[in-house]
Amino acid sequence: MASKRTLLRHSAGALAATMAALALTGTASAAAGPSAPAASGLPRGHDVSSHQKPVDWATARSTGARFVYVKATESTDYRNPYFSQQYEGAHEAGLYRGAYHFARPDRSSGARQAAYFVRNGGAWVADGRTLPPALDIEDNPYSRKDECYGLDGTQMVRWIQSFSDEIELETGRRPVIYTTTEWWRLCTGNSHAFAGSHALWIARHGTSRPGPLPGGWQHWMFWQFDADGRLPGDQNLFNGSTSRLRAFARGW
Repeated sequence: MASKRTLLRHSAGALAATMAALALTGTASAAAGPSAPAASGLPRGHDVSSHQKPVDWATARSTGARFVYVKATESTDYRNPYFSQQYEGAHEAGLYRGAYHFARPDRSSGARQAAYFVRNGGAWVADGRTLPPALDIEDNPYSRKDECYGLDGTQMVRWIQSFSDEIELETGRRPVIYTTTEWWRLCTGNSHAFAGSHALWIARHGTSRPGPLPGGWQHWMFWQFDADGRLPGDQNLFNGSTSRLRAFARGW
């Protein structure tokens, strides 16, 4: 999402048990090469930000989109100006939709950014169509020399936990965590603190498999497998059936 490519891109036991039922092997690795994810038969989706501007949601739906994550906020001073059109438009077109926040751990606390996110699009409602809030935490697009935003591994884990705790307090859901294996290892020390209670949205492009996974996660929930494709924005898969996607939206 908001990676180096561009600045504009973009109950624990029950969750763990359900995630364990989503087998990593034999789902999204049906064949080698870039077309492998599309051949998997898993629900297909995408994520968008201000970079996509107004989205033609009817066309996205007819092209195969079943879910989308929309960038809502960054730090505590940015809100996607196209958020309402993108978020509400996706809902009207019949997609499962969720909002994500791009983390800036160098700017303010996790709790403060989470509260800003919830006030500006990141709230979750149990309507059966709204995906839980997501935290996009990855390479620092503003400084190639400071991938970890000035924090060491212990500080970064505390920042993420602070964000997660505030999201759960305000919405009743733990956030999905979007990251890369490389960043997670570098900037959290490959922490296992979140694997049992947070769904993983893994970013890995140009491969037929999403692994290896970071931080003790055995299974992924979403896989961002490419930045380009037939849907607006980044291309994603959900690791399960449409009925599992529905159950995830409702809140396991």
